[in-house]
Order: sequence, then structure tokens, then C-alpha cells
Amino acid sequence: MLVSYLEASRDLCEDSIFFGAALALCRIIGAKLSTAGRATGQSSAILAWRIRIEERIPKARALIGRLICFRPGNTRPRIVRTVRMAFAETETERIDDLKQRIAAWEKRIRRYTKRSTRFNQNHLFQSDQKMLFKSL
Repeated sequence: MLVSYLEASRDLCEDSIFFGAALALCRIIGAKLSTAGRATGQSSAILAWRIRIEERIPKARALIGRLICFRPGNTRPRIVRTVRMAFAETETERIDDLKQRIAAWEKRIRRYTKRSTRFNQNHLFQSDQKMLFKSL
């Protein structure tokens, strides 16, 4: 297929020819292709800031749990060490601060998800109403 296309082509400087040849070669030898830099597939990927926030939330909840365990007099070394590290950063009421941060992070994710859903539904309504009502 490439031979007939290359013979008919006057200009060999087209990037699409070389990309097609490289893609065919990689499929034949079974090599995996990196999708970095290509526009396809990036829209469905989870955003990096969202992944970071979703990783912070369980860590903060675990810290809250340890701080709450310390209140009634739990003096296990791991909990005492965690409490010392938590209060070394600031002298404020750490549990309430962490709860407020978690609420703010969750609200940010909810707000983005809601806006993204609304944007996609508006776009579908303008371009393909049948698909929108199927998705609803």
C-alpha cells in the first residue's frame, strides 16, 4: 500500500507519509507507541491537579483520624509521632483546619465536574441532540 502511494506522490516531505510508515512498522513489530503530544485521548484523561487533590484527601483524612485517636489518651508511638509532626507545622486547631481543607478540595472537584458536564451537555445539545438524550 505504501509503495503505490509513494510512487504516486511527487513530494516525499509529507509528514503523514512518514508517520503512516512508522505506525505500520511499529504495529508489525509489536512496539508500543507513546501517545504524548498527540491530541487524541488527552481529553478523556484525568487532569493532573485533580489526581493530586484526590491523593491529598485520604492522607488528610488519615491524619484527622490519628489526631482524633490522640484526644482520649491514645499514646501509641505512631500516633504520638503523627501528632507531634502535625502540630509542629502550626499551632492552630489542626483538625478543623484539615476538615475545612478537605471540604474545599471536594468542592473544587465537584464544581469542576458539574461545569464540565454542563459544558459537554450544551455542546451535545447544539451538535447532536439525539446523542444527548441517549446519554441522559
